[in-house]
Amino acid sequence: MPKVVIINDASVARGGATGLALLQARSLQARGVEVVYVAGDRGEDSQFEALGIEVHNIGGDALLRASPLRAATRGLYSQAARKRVAEVVALHDGPDTVYHVHSFSKALTPAIFGPLQRVASRCFIHAHDFFLACPNGAFMDYQAMQPCHRVPLSRDCLGTNCDKRNYAQKLWRTGRQAVLHQSMPRQAPWGGILMIHPGMAPFLRKAGYPEDTLHSLRNPAEAIGPTRVQAERNDRFVFIGRVEAEKGIEELIAAVGAVGVPLTVIGEGPLRETLTARHPEVTFRGWMDRAGIAGEIASARALVMPTRYPEPFGLVAAEASLSGLPVILSRSALLGPEIDAQGLGFACDTRDPAAFEAILRRMRDLPAEEVAKMSERGASGQAGLCTSPEEWIDRQLALYAGATGHDTSAAPRRAAAL
Repeated sequence: MPKVVIINDASVARGGATGLALLQARSLQARGVEVVYVAGDRGEDSQFEALGIEVHNIGGDALLRASPLRAATRGLYSQAARKRVAEVVALHDGPDTVYHVHSFSKALTPAIFGPLQRVASRCFIHAHDFFLACPNGAFMDYQAMQPCHRVPLSRDCLGTNCDKRNYAQKLWRTGRQAVLHQSMPRQAPWGGILMIHPGMAPFLRKAGYPEDTLHSLRNPAEAIGPTRVQAERNDRFVFIGRVEAEKGIEELIAAVGAVGVPLTVIGEGPLRETLTARHPEVTFRGWMDRAGIAGEIASARALVMPTRYPEPFGLVAAEASLSGLPVILSRSALLGPEIDAQGLGFACDTRDPAAFEAILRRMRDLPAEEVAKMSERGASGQAGLCTSPEEWIDRQLALYAGATGHDTSAAPRRAAAL
């Protein structure tokens, strides 16, 4: 059996990458795999103690919470993170030890890859976003509010102010990208870069990552509620996510207003207060737990996810489809063409008002029997938009076996402690 060292910015889940890192830790431990967890934050150790997982907290602050000077310097290269990862490698390395890196851009910095270079063949890097390739992590020109197709760090890229804040921030992010390429040489024999959607491959190849290091490993997802949403009986559209400009929320509100369909928005974000005051006809629910979301979507006809940037996965879309909710996606989202082709919903250019409104009308007017078929196809899970939690771990163990030369397919399974 391998020993797996999980390395991630945080030990408390406030985002998708950390949630998956913690799921991985629990699931591997449940299979009888020894797990060590390295986190860039100060963390809460109780959850790891309950599982018997050794944890190493580096004690850093996320860059957004640090002072501007500290963020600008330590955010490029954290000596503390490099030192601690080197200590963990020295303490735990062996022929069966595997290293699995999740998020590193918020606290750990690219410095962690220095000590990982000597164990590169047993090190896997999870690409939850595009920070391995793009300075702003999204292949998005935030000033133009449209997807970016430039070659990362090319002259065209360097001369473009694409950052959310300003050009100075773009230059800082470019510097961090240069540090990443030095600390994590793209041609090193890494065990693999794990893409959460196969559509990420062209973006990563564009940034110079070899084809043979790229492996597709779709995120695990499960239905939000216990029973299929009977979407064919409903007329309400729903948005779930961050209430911010790049998520396309303003285009959505304009489109549903033109079409005359009701909309519920679930989530928080910088635009929520403004949009709530401006659009009393829209129902804003704020943040909700999973049970609350299940209750809301029971009365929905479709989920709408009009993201402006090339979103690599879109967990909400996969979960909604498994729940029986048809999905309307932007074509820029990597799941968009699949949703459309497999009859689970529709994809369109949501930045084109006429096209967006036409798709909403089509969904509104679709006969009940067709909506029901769309809903049942999604709830069946046969489309393969995602993995199950068990399949997700199985595939990781298979990759680890290839890196260590030891078969892990017979790893025992037991109930997770959390």
